[in-house]
Amino acid sequence: MSKWKEWFQGPQDITKAEAVEDYSVGRVPSRYRWPIAAIILVLLGNSTAMFFFTYGAEFAYTVGWPTMLIPIFYFFVGATIIGACTMKIASKEGLSMSLLTRGLGFGYLGSAVTSLIYAVNYIFYFIFEGTIVTHAIANYAGIGINSIGGIAIFAGLGFITIWFVWKGMSSMQFLQTWGVPIFLILFLVGLYNLSVNYDVIGVASWMPSNNVTATTMWMALNMANGQLVFQGLLATDYGRFAKPNITYKGTATIMVGMLIPMLAVIFLGAMLAYTLLPTLDNNAYALASDPGFVFPIVMGILGVVFAIVTQIRINVMNLYSGSLALSNTMDSVFNYRPGRQWWMIAVWLLGVIFYAVNVLQYMNTFLAITGILTNTWVFIILADYYICRKVFKLAPSDFVEYRQEYLHSWNPAGIISLSAAVFIGALGVLDVYPIYYASFFAMLTGPVLHVMISVMTKGRYYFSKFPTDVETSWTARL
Repeated sequence: MSKWKEWFQGPQDITKAEAVEDYSVGRVPSRYRWPIAAIILVLLGNSTAMFFFTYGAEFAYTVGWPTMLIPIFYFFVGATIIGACTMKIASKEGLSMSLLTRGLGFGYLGSAVTSLIYAVNYIFYFIFEGTIVTHAIANYAGIGINSIGGIAIFAGLGFITIWFVWKGMSSMQFLQTWGVPIFLILFLVGLYNLSVNYDVIGVASWMPSNNVTATTMWMALNMANGQLVFQGLLATDYGRFAKPNITYKGTATIMVGMLIPMLAVIFLGAMLAYTLLPTLDNNAYALASDPGFVFPIVMGILGVVFAIVTQIRINVMNLYSGSLALSNTMDSVFNYRPGRQWWMIAVWLLGVIFYAVNVLQYMNTFLAITGILTNTWVFIILADYYICRKVFKLAPSDFVEYRQEYLHSWNPAGIISLSAAVFIGALGVLDVYPIYYASFFAMLTGPVLHVMISVMTKGRYYFSKFPTDVETSWTARL
């Protein structure tokens, strides 16, 4: 094998069953690990998601240039740090975030709660990305978006996407290897069409839709906060396949490799929106930030093809990560293991049902709630690993247990701290205080409470019985 292939190709000596299941409810063995470049290649599907074109436009609408650089910088640095830390733990243990949660402060059944939250995130993102490309095809073909035809387009594209991720990381590597150049060629065609047919608007004219105030700044930071943790989580689902001895420099490299192309898409999304704004009348801001509208307008039928290619490349990741989370939820609660691929089909089916009933009308409320839950959950996990274990020595830091026979069903430290933090965040959602503070308050409250409860209980809820088949340098504190 050439050096080039060694960098960008995963392990080949695996069985079909391994490729399909991808160790969704078990530890990834050392022989099934991927090089850094190969993991980044898979993650590029996320970097170029249609969502980030909209994301960039919304930053510019909210605070304009150059103020938008502040929340974007916060997003970039925060996601890199969080992703590097969670990925380091996951790769060392060979476990998904859902499985790590069992031992890191939540217990066997407690992790099912967070896994379900995590899975619902991916169902909504699957709907969001699928909706964009459905709009592109439906608008071009003159089909009603919410008609039977529109639902059929959404369902058909989603079903095609399943094929590209049936064999897990192996399938996705193949898709992204060929998907990246196709994406780049089509996108360059789009930029050419834009430069020829429109007056391209530069950064100096990216003015906010309203005056920039402390409120709008916090709104922009809250938008960044909503993705900051989630991007680290998503990358960790694939980063668990990195070599067990990967350094923080290595995991940070994976994050930066994913985030730099993402930043390009964010800024290009703002440029596209402001370039098209002068040409639109009704509902201009919404249409100019909708890639499903923008690319067919700029590129014609090639814009529809571009939307399809881009949607498939990101929705394989939503299906994959959603299936990992559901696998853990059902394994924890019902000890039911039909196979990861069937939970992927469940994500697709739920997506079709929710699209049909127009659940996206509640998208903002949903993102606010799940942002609070997800951010708090991850900060609790990090506090458990780096403070409860490494500082207070309440549990081993050289391994994380995930097997049911050694764990309590519930660890009150994680459950109580998450519940209390979410209650505080929910007060913001209910307008007791401004909602843009909610995720910040919750994600700071949760880990502090978790450490306090873990110290007060002296870590007695980490193990129901201590495993004897694992080597550790940790000694229980009396």
